[in-house]
Amino acid sequence: MRVAVIGTGYVGLVTASCLAESGNDVTGMDVDEAKIARLRQGEVPIYEPGLEELVKHNLREERLRFSTDLRDAVQQAEVIFICVGTPARPDGHADLSSIWAVGDALAETISSQQLVVIKSTVPVGTNRQLLERMQRRAGRVFDVASNPEFLKEGAAVEDFMRPDRVVVGVRTERAARLLEQLHAPFLRAGQPFLVMSPESAEATKYVANALLATKISFINEMANLCERLGADINDVRRGIGYDKRIGFQFLHPGVGFGGSCFPKDLTALAVIARQHGLPLRIVEAVLEVNERQKRVLLEKMKRHYGSLAGKVIAVWGLSFKPRTDDIREAPALVLLDELLREGASCRVHDPAAMPAIRRIYGERLTYCDKPYTALQDADGLAIVTEWPEFRNPDFALMARLMRQKVIFDGRNLYEPRIVLEHGFCYYAIGRLIPPAPLPKERLASAS
Repeated sequence: MRVAVIGTGYVGLVTASCLAESGNDVTGMDVDEAKIARLRQGEVPIYEPGLEELVKHNLREERLRFSTDLRDAVQQAEVIFICVGTPARPDGHADLSSIWAVGDALAETISSQQLVVIKSTVPVGTNRQLLERMQRRAGRVFDVASNPEFLKEGAAVEDFMRPDRVVVGVRTERAARLLEQLHAPFLRAGQPFLVMSPESAEATKYVANALLATKISFINEMANLCERLGADINDVRRGIGYDKRIGFQFLHPGVGFGGSCFPKDLTALAVIARQHGLPLRIVEAVLEVNERQKRVLLEKMKRHYGSLAGKVIAVWGLSFKPRTDDIREAPALVLLDELLREGASCRVHDPAAMPAIRRIYGERLTYCDKPYTALQDADGLAIVTEWPEFRNPDFALMARLMRQKVIFDGRNLYEPRIVLEHGFCYYAIGRLIPPAPLPKERLASAS
């Protein structure tokens, strides 16, 4: 099938590459000439495991090409995916200006037989608004479907190739048949192909993200409560997770969620609901809890040190989650801002996100190419992102490198007993840990 993908950001590039891998003739289109030039050379501008290999392979096989010319990209396409960004506006609404711009251009370019599919995350009703806008502009009928994405950053290629389900919102049987044919290679294990209205498909994306984010904020609040009560959230998590009605997914306490989806989508959902006179109290609470949780490590540091002025803090993990270089809404940003404001120095390491962090903080941070380098003469280590390479460190080496043996584990990576055996003070999220001794300067001031 001939496919065009408008927008070569995270979702667009994964969509184009995976569809090409399944044998389709795909053109990715973007207005960013520098990005398109890089993509034509097989250079992927984002960090996503497996994606660069897919791009290079399908460029060589001539199933994938890139263009900055909309008319050229869509001229022969049977299906046209819109994968442009819908960032949050200052008032919390999704910014749909790129959706409208693409729709206006398509209305002047394509025929009524070509299927337009919105893959971008958009508020409920956007599909219908785009359809009506295109029809008014061109004076003819179009078919616009919705196909929300459920890709996890760091596992997006796997998620596209082996989805839990595919959701499509359509108005015509022809649109449903085309999209089912296009997705058939990815559903060979019997995963469901769910056909519904465009409004229901749009709502599905928001509701899914809201529920997943709710689980995260819920377990974080319970972890904080366990600390106060002398319980261990890891035991509690196991105690509830084996209940099949609950499960273990997204029940990992930490320093809050970030990224390009959950914060933006929950904010937009809350704004839309208020506009319709139905405030979403749970969704609003989830966002509020999450913002508080991003400051949990800082509060533990203040209690331990008293003053952070002059302290050297090593930070492991800067991206909002492992296996990505995405730092949008990352908890690490909040921690770094607060540490710098308190007068601390930060030595940072991340396997992928250091260039993005440097663009924000410049020379205010010390950038370290190895995790252990960041520990040199550090007064403490803050773990913010659970990259696999942080899970089994050499604690003896860490103890020799650090000035003070203190770990603030924002992802509960370690077994407290093991860390304590190596002489560290250990702070985690909701774990049952013997009280850490105060540093010598605090003991002196207390006496």
